[in-house]
Amino acid sequence: MAGIQSKLMSILLICSASLLIADAIDVKYCKKNKDYGVKVSGVEINPYPMQRGVETTFTISASTETPISGGSLDIDVSYYFFGVYSETSDLCSKTDCPVASGEFAISHTQSLPGVTPPGSYSLTMKLKDGNNKELTCISFDFSVGWYSAEAEIASI
Repeated sequence: MAGIQSKLMSILLICSASLLIADAIDVKYCKKNKDYGVKVSGVEINPYPMQRGVETTFTISASTETPISGGSLDIDVSYYFFGVYSETSDLCSKTDCPVASGEFAISHTQSLPGVTPPGSYSLTMKLKDGNNKELTCISFDFSVGWYSAEAEIASI
């Protein structure tokens, strides 16, 4: 019985630690004093920390006072200050368009290659409208771990 309780406690600690880390994602605007048309309220990464070979979803919660008919997302990722990945996507492939006034979410799912080195990464995302006008620009840091959470739980 003590062995089962010990395993359950380990699983709960791993899950709790993952939740605490996920809540700690600190989003910053690229220009502090700029009044962006799209306000970002948070970023959720699931699962977090990210794992190689595991599909991960980034969900960015945002709001706008002006409807957005379309546009693009520019994403740049750095690994310890070295640019390692860039992508431009159609906004309407990441959220429902047209985006109405109010709150909305941008979602992107990707699986990291098995050769992705673990460590600290930074992501910068620029949202532009159909006329290439910058609506928002944010950056945040995230981590890529050594092992998947499922592998950790399975080993207990």
